[in-house]
Amino acid sequence: MSLPRSNYDPRRVCLNPFPALNLGKHKHAIGIYLAGGLFALANWTFLDAAILSAHAHSPYGEPQIPPPVHVSFVDWVPGICSLLGMIIINLIDKDRVRGEEGFGDSRAVWQARLLLFIGFALMAGGLAGSVTVLVLKYILAGYTEQFTYYGYANVSQNVALMLSAIVLWISQSTASEYEYHLSI
Repeated sequence: MSLPRSNYDPRRVCLNPFPALNLGKHKHAIGIYLAGGLFALANWTFLDAAILSAHAHSPYGEPQIPPPVHVSFVDWVPGICSLLGMIIINLIDKDRVRGEEGFGDSRAVWQARLLLFIGFALMAGGLAGSVTVLVLKYILAGYTEQFTYYGYANVSQNVALMLSAIVLWISQSTASEYEYHLSI
């Protein structure tokens, strides 16, 4: 199946175009609020697991048996990496990454792109680390669903942090309703 020649655009990447989503003049604010909501959801999910782990107790019939596993520092490391990556990504000036006019120095563009790569590498490392912790610490040990929730919360935190960083990057790249471009 191919497109008729009249509808063909050689600059097109996908066969079916993405739907045009018109959010009006508030798309900048909607993106920022959505990114903040994802950030809050990410951290709330993991903190819920950490608090649940801290207050875990032995089964009621057997008071001498301690809970088999708790959220430890190893569980916090992937989230910290993802959070650092998110901060690095959103501190970078988008115009420097694009290499637009006015910056003059090509080293500034190269350094901005390197810093962007480091930020994304930290986020990818955080996600990979959380999946590794989930598999090695919770699934392979054969814990019950009550305790594997700690690992799933860690993975969902890192996924939501990545989505939050992407949404914030995109929404900051769009023009704000209060932004004016004056030229002489």
